[in-house]
Amino acid sequence: MEGKSLSECGLLGKTGLRISPLCLGTMTFGTEWGWGCDENVSRQLISRYLDAGGNFIDTADIYTNGHSEEIVGKYLSESGKRDRIVLATKFSFSTTLGDPNSGGNGRKNMLREVEKSLRRLRTDYIDVYWLHAWDMVTPVEEVMATMDNLVHFGKVRYFGFSNTPAWYAARGQTLAQWRGWERIAGLQMEYSLVERDIEHEHIPAARHLELGICAWSPLGGGFLTGKYRRGHTGLEGPGRIKVMQDTGNTLTPRFSDKDWSILSVLQEVASEIHRSPAQVALNWVTNRPQVSSTIIGATQIGQLGDILASLEFEIPASQMRRLDDASRLSGVYPYTFFTPEQKRAMSGGIELHEEIPAR
Repeated sequence: MEGKSLSECGLLGKTGLRISPLCLGTMTFGTEWGWGCDENVSRQLISRYLDAGGNFIDTADIYTNGHSEEIVGKYLSESGKRDRIVLATKFSFSTTLGDPNSGGNGRKNMLREVEKSLRRLRTDYIDVYWLHAWDMVTPVEEVMATMDNLVHFGKVRYFGFSNTPAWYAARGQTLAQWRGWERIAGLQMEYSLVERDIEHEHIPAARHLELGICAWSPLGGGFLTGKYRRGHTGLEGPGRIKVMQDTGNTLTPRFSDKDWSILSVLQEVASEIHRSPAQVALNWVTNRPQVSSTIIGATQIGQLGDILASLEFEIPASQMRRLDDASRLSGVYPYTFFTPEQKRAMSGGIELHEEIPAR
């Protein structure tokens, strides 16, 4: 069963930017957070990814307190490969305690953080600048106008929203279309077999507003690798989730009975098609509708090789149905109202199949 290669680039939304189906995430670059890898291994991971045909690297201003950006910038500067790379970074979270304007999505912080990222990355421009998270404060008009200026200044080529409500992104895109501003290129959202909530709003919005989806945490933080087991006080096993759990981090993922059931089905399917659970979970995300690229991470060269092999095959239809059924979203209002029966009731009992086309 044939898959695709890392060098088979697609487009980010409705742009001309060509990106690899797997994006190298660099949250693991640097050891400041208690897990991750040192600079030497980080550089090896970049080389392995580029040699395999990849061209998309994603980082953020806060990853390992800025060290991740520095590692990436140093490598690209010394290797002379900056221009062949689609380089993405993010801003939003506070970088200075006690300064209320050192975080958030206001113009003051955005303009300051873009300059700091450019210095650490040793580059004159950022290919994709992501708003890292909705700050619940800044009007989307301010965000869009500032991003538009950054594109016109030449500091940013494209931009997108990460971890934002679908309505916020939709309002931003509509304003851009109305006012002639630079449009949002994509959404960077969590998406995996154990986190499919974006299928309610974000994926339909992406389809109709011509946005690409870049999926992060496609392995559920490592849960879908199968390396963890259930313990009396949480999960047990080596890896980032366990480290976060032991330090009392409030952002530590929590897994339900349904999640463990999904993992069990994933392991069965992986065994049947002679692939690792991680490869199958990544393959599932990479081939979902509207997904332009899937962000991967690794701390070892062998681990990265296993991940890159997730593109080499297709999941058979019967096994795909089992994965879909095991991880299917439960009904929530108002989506429980949008059923085939309701559709027939609103069309005089006639079965309609057409959708409103994206504009």
